[in-house]
Amino acid sequence: MLRINRRQCLYATAALAFSPSGASAQRELRALNAFAPNFVFSREISQVFYENVRKASAGAVTFRVGGPDVVPFAEQFQPTAAGAFDMLFTHPAYHSGTTAIGLAMDAVAADPVKRRESGVIDWVDRHYQKLGLKVLAVVPTGTKGFHFICKSPLKASSPALAGMKVRGTVSYHPMIKALGGAPVVLGGGEVYTALERGVIDAAAWGLTGVLDFKWNEVAKYFTRPSFGQASLYVFFNLKAWQALDSGMQRLLTQEAIKLEMESVQRFDALARAEEEQMRKLGMQETLFPDADASRLDALLEQGIWEIARNKNGTEADNMHALAKRAGLSS
Repeated sequence: MLRINRRQCLYATAALAFSPSGASAQRELRALNAFAPNFVFSREISQVFYENVRKASAGAVTFRVGGPDVVPFAEQFQPTAAGAFDMLFTHPAYHSGTTAIGLAMDAVAADPVKRRESGVIDWVDRHYQKLGLKVLAVVPTGTKGFHFICKSPLKASSPALAGMKVRGTVSYHPMIKALGGAPVVLGGGEVYTALERGVIDAAAWGLTGVLDFKWNEVAKYFTRPSFGQASLYVFFNLKAWQALDSGMQRLLTQEAIKLEMESVQRFDALARAEEEQMRKLGMQETLFPDADASRLDALLEQGIWEIARNKNGTEADNMHALAKRAGLSS
């Protein structure tokens, strides 16, 4: 008997009644990317998506992509929502001053199937549509998402970051403070020099990308255990999305779901490979004391929901309740 798993069902649903003729007209989509083209998130997410769409459309859909050199990463939300660009690939921390609902997905378990089946992604999509954007994909970057890169080992007793100046986006700030550190806001491209000059003592970052920035040259420790998870977003300008024919919408949706489903395994493998390479380059793990290690996930999750509630009030509460009912958040 033929068995169809839940992932295959999602693919099939997205592809239902898709006709290649819906994407037959040549179309170039204008995209903004928050990351440089050679960075791991670009290589392993946005560029994978663009290539898959190109192939699925038999070359009918292509992309003209601009990065942070065109529009700074923290300023890309508004021009995309206004229609200057068709698409945006970013992390929602970069527009948390506008809304923190997207950021709250970093407090929702990295289970792409349950996220869609539970309605959480649809709920977030409806929120962003009020701001002029369609949520096309919410892409988890692995089973676990984060660690700290440090110039010196962690403190042996809790709180492990006591007295340390730690780079982190807004999503890390409550956690860094709870662990005794002082948050510092810096873009990824500024961290190398800040570590080298002692402006910061550590940097919170994902499990991939450290070697892209060559931070191993100026910091010799990475923390364990890893914690939390991160999701990157593919947005579409809402009016541009609504102007697409149904065949094109189905094609893009199908490839967005495929991207989500394949990302966890791909990034888990990338994280393992990066850790192996960091060790070969002389970096060492430094361990959180047990009192801190046991609460890392909870600290990050609680801090993210706090940020979302402070910015979005009852909307964040409603999203949290939906995620809890689905078993995707505590």
